[in-house]
Amino acid sequence: MKVREVRESDFDRIAEIYAPYVDSTPISFEYEAPSSDELKARRESFRPFPYLVLEEDGKVEGYAYAHPFASRRAYMRSAEVTIYIDEEFHGRGGGRLLYTELEERIKLMGYVHNLYALVVHPGFGSVEFHEALGYKTIGIMNGCGEKFGKLWNVAYMEKLI
Repeated sequence: MKVREVRESDFDRIAEIYAPYVDSTPISFEYEAPSSDELKARRESFRPFPYLVLEEDGKVEGYAYAHPFASRRAYMRSAEVTIYIDEEFHGRGGGRLLYTELEERIKLMGYVHNLYALVVHPGFGSVEFHEALGYKTIGIMNGCGEKFGKLWNVAYMEKLI
């Protein structure tokens, strides 16, 4: 397994990894899976923040990225992080490897100190994954997202780097 910067040619595979999360789970609150072109455009909107892929045997198996936490300048020392791993690739340590490298690259930016992740709570292993990497739950937003005819809670998780 290796982690590297995303390439334009990766976005078809990234869209393939992300689609099941949108179509079949409340992990993503999107209702329709975006195209690879839409994902490329999103990536452009939050440069210079890092966007990384996890690769094994030449195949992208996951991705993680950071983007501004909020649009106002006062929040410039904070970033939101996101990670998705191919469902068939879970439990192999790739997520930890990907997030560790993402955090190292964020540190190199020199001005971001707070990382935030918003994850569905409870369930799906996301809270536990983030806790294992040093994130703390700082709040629960109750019933803030609706998908599949159900209201879902979201944990606000924070890590200071």
